[in-house]
This record gives sequence, C-alpha cells and structure tokens, in this order.
Amino acid sequence: MYYVAAALLGLSGLFYSASHHEIGSFGTTVCTYGGAFCDNPLIVFSGAALTAAWGMFVSVK
Repeated sequence: MYYVAAALLGLSGLFYSASHHEIGSFGTTVCTYGGAFCDNPLIVFSGAALTAAWGMFVSVK
C-alpha cells in the first residue's frame, strides 16, 4: 500500500507541476490526457493520503 501511496504522491506532484507550466512541453501532454487532474491535483493527493492511512490501518506488526 505504501508503494501505491508514494506513486500517487509522485503523480500529484507531476500534475501540479504540469498545471503550473513548470515542466515544459511534457506538461502540455500530461494535461491533455489528465485534464481533470491538472485542474485539481488535490484529488490525486487526497487519494495518496487515504491510501497511506489505509496502509497504516491494515498493517500488521
């Protein structure tokens, strides 16, 4: 679960950077395919936070 949370956190950063035109022409391509996530990268960040919380909840030590 932690790997999925880390991947979602990375994607959240990618969408945030793409929406603010910080990564050049690659950002345009990213926003073409993930327009809703470029408009609001908080959606992906919330998914990352929920996944991390779920991972802590179900982890057995």
